[in-house]
Amino acid sequence: MNETIALIGFGEAGRTFAQAGDWRESARAFDIKTLDAASAPAMRAAYAAHGVTGCDTLAQALDGASVILSLVTADQTPGAALAAAGSLPAGALFCDMNSVSPGAKQRNAQAIEAAGGRYVDIAVMAPVQPAALNVPLLVSGPHAEAGAEALLAIGFAKVSICGDRVGAASATKMVRSVMIKGIEALTAEMLLAAQQAGVTDAVLNSLGGDWRERADYNLDRMLAHGLRRAAEMEEVVATLTELGIDPLLTRGTVARQRAMGTLLGGDAMPDGLADKLALLGARHPELTQNKAAQDPA
Repeated sequence: MNETIALIGFGEAGRTFAQAGDWRESARAFDIKTLDAASAPAMRAAYAAHGVTGCDTLAQALDGASVILSLVTADQTPGAALAAAGSLPAGALFCDMNSVSPGAKQRNAQAIEAAGGRYVDIAVMAPVQPAALNVPLLVSGPHAEAGAEALLAIGFAKVSICGDRVGAASATKMVRSVMIKGIEALTAEMLLAAQQAGVTDAVLNSLGGDWRERADYNLDRMLAHGLRRAAEMEEVVATLTELGIDPLLTRGTVARQRAMGTLLGGDAMPDGLADKLALLGARHPELTQNKAAQDPA
């Protein structure tokens, strides 16, 4: 591997990819948490633990990089692209792997291309854990072919090109999330109602198939990542709005994902469905409020 990799953002995705690829001296990383005195020590420890060169500034991370992976939160995506444009090596591939709307990707592309970089729209189509470098990636834009070749060269195994237009990859993921994250939110709503009515087992049995296992998995994903999923679904709302579609159900998905994402509060994930349902019963506002109304002190 001859590419010099720059990582913008070093959260779960950046750490997972760097470790799986064993990039070490080939990779430099910058995360804005390094700029916060409270979070900087933990971030520097993460750099060291994964063998990458941690940088104090974005410019240091980008210096000489041929492949740049932007892996930040949705709200940080525009700022990351604009900041990178100020220090971008000429001809560098800027791989925008963030979950934002096609319109946001197109605005990011304008900033990168104007600075002499090559922008690549990338959609990460599954959780990065446990897939790591086997996670499916969709790639689009005028530099999609070069981007796909670079991603394969640094170890990604499942890279597909879906068009030469910036926004095609992100639109695919955003529209797909209407269904995937929406079903998760509906699962939570169904189980909250079933618990309130005292018919949880009957409801799950009536659905048949593997619904008990699916319900457990869906709750797991929301409890662990609901806040991040809610942020992504805000981008889905933006995507639908850009397309002229009123996001009636998706706005509800945002609210339900966000509510579920607050329940763990830093505690460990409950093991099975019964324990997760117990957590909902003890902590979910809709159930606890109803319980208080039915059983006043």
